[in-house]
Amino acid sequence: MDTRRLYSFIKIIDAGSITRAADILHIAQPALSQQLSALEAQFGQQLLIRSKRGVAPTEAGRALYLHAQLILRQVDLAQAAVDVSGRAPAGSVSVGLAPYSLGAALALPLLKSVRERYPDILLHINENFGGVISEAIMTGRMDMAFIYGAGPLRGVQFEPVRTEDLYLIGAPGDTAPSGRGEVELKELASLPLLLPSRIHTIRQVVDAAFQKASLRLNVVGEVESALTLVNAVDAGIGATVLPWSAARAILDVRALSVRRIVEPVIQVKLSVVTSDNQPLSEPALAVHDLFLELIAGDQKNDGAEDENTEDKDKDRQ
Repeated sequence: MDTRRLYSFIKIIDAGSITRAADILHIAQPALSQQLSALEAQFGQQLLIRSKRGVAPTEAGRALYLHAQLILRQVDLAQAAVDVSGRAPAGSVSVGLAPYSLGAALALPLLKSVRERYPDILLHINENFGGVISEAIMTGRMDMAFIYGAGPLRGVQFEPVRTEDLYLIGAPGDTAPSGRGEVELKELASLPLLLPSRIHTIRQVVDAAFQKASLRLNVVGEVESALTLVNAVDAGIGATVLPWSAARAILDVRALSVRRIVEPVIQVKLSVVTSDNQPLSEPALAVHDLFLELIAGDQKNDGAEDENTEDKDKDRQ
């Protein structure tokens, strides 16, 4: 099979027009139409529906589009493996990170560590929601992701790496005296909360806990931007619910009330997500292992920080 035809076919679908795809590929439109006709003849199926508004894939075309992406990615990985054979890992690695997660908190350390240890790896980081990231992995557009959730999900495999409790974080006057402690779930019902939208796993877990306890959430804002959330909590607009690792990464927790939610304890699982049908490339495997090192190191630091906080609380008493 001529991989150039597959590449051209993908561009036609992405552009939604043979004319636009020809401009992008810098080839004549008749030549591109011939490539498409050759593909349709090879598969014995009509791959596109043509109209005045452009082109759209048939069912057969959609199936080929997904497989073409995987095939071309495998070709790229094979070329990269041959190019760096016998040398340090090199190539492009795409990593997805869930916002408001330990993964997002470790994005900067990951960039720094990859740069120091594997200077020939080009790291691409995409911070997005689990569903979007999972689809990118299934279609081969992303190597791996670190997101909340434990699966199962068709086409991807989940490797749980950490379970985190959720905390209520807010201005001291709005929630409780500054410092660590605990808060019962029922007490959150009376508080104005700033949470991500329902597409986010944290929101889904919180919603499920409230529903099970027959409580109603008082959500005053759905915030997807970490910067906006920081400013809103600091301004006292509302409290938020986050894992401790994410909270200390984006908020000045020393100046805020940080209380672990109990009765019941609410937890989220952080997992490494990879494709179920294609192995990680050598550079992607190197990044995968490096990220797990960072998570393990963060967990040790978190434990030491908890001990220091408990000692300080005893001293104050």
